[in-house]
Order: sequence, then C-alpha cells, then structure tokens
Amino acid sequence: MSRTDIEQVEEANTTFYETMERGDFDRLSELWLDDDVSCVHPGWPVLSGRGEVLRSYALIMANTEYIQFFLTDVKVSLAGDTALVTCTENILSGGPAEDGGELGPLVGQLVVATNIFRRTPDGWKLWSHHGSPVLTESDSDADPSEPPAV
Repeated sequence: MSRTDIEQVEEANTTFYETMERGDFDRLSELWLDDDVSCVHPGWPVLSGRGEVLRSYALIMANTEYIQFFLTDVKVSLAGDTALVTCTENILSGGPAEDGGELGPLVGQLVVATNIFRRTPDGWKLWSHHGSPVLTESDSDADPSEPPAV
C-alpha cells in the first residue's frame, strides 16, 4: 500500500463526481468496470449490471439541469487491488426549469456514499457506488442523539 495508490484512488473518486457535474456520460461510462457492477442511488432499489447502472446515470443526467458535489470526510482504504472510499456528498442541484426557462430553485442534499474501486490495467475503475441520504431533524421526529431505526 503506497501513497501513490491512495492518490490514484482519490483522483478516480474525484473524477467520478466531476464527470457527473459536467454531464459527460461517455467519460462516466469509462470509469466503471465492464463486469457485474452495482449501484444504489438514495431512495432507489439496488441496480445490478453495467447496462442498468449506466442507464440510471443517463436518466439522472438527462433530468438534472445543474448538479455540484462538495465532498467532505473522504477516507480511502486499500486491500490489494480493491479500494474502499467513503465520503459525504454535499449536493447542490438545480430544480426543474420554471416558466421563463430559467433554472429553478437550488436544492441542497446530504448523502453518505461508499464507492468501491478495483485496480485494472487501465487504472482504478468503479465496481460499486452506494449513496444513502442523511436524515436531518426536520426529516424525522426521532431524537437526534439516537441512531435512526433500521
């Protein structure tokens, strides 16, 4: 485990989010493994297989006017040719266009994410992405000092 590996994984993770911000579907497709990948978007069921996962990103990109990710709490763990990245996605996205054709109101959302990468001859590729919304006090009547019910 060398610092170089960690830097390469951090770069692959950053590239994943920057590619979504730009809406570059072709580049996003190149970031995923060709095998049996999986993805869970907040509130969605598990998506399995490259076709299903990439289709979901195409839909998100086609229906999102603006999106920006501010990543915090990024942690990288390596085990051989597999890397685990956890982070908090601080997401700012544009609402649906309004009557004048202008971008609707901006909406903020917090998501905790786990991204699993595998080393390939072409660099680190995404194997799995899992995002879960972070509940705020207004989202739940539960005591914030207690963990959410599972």
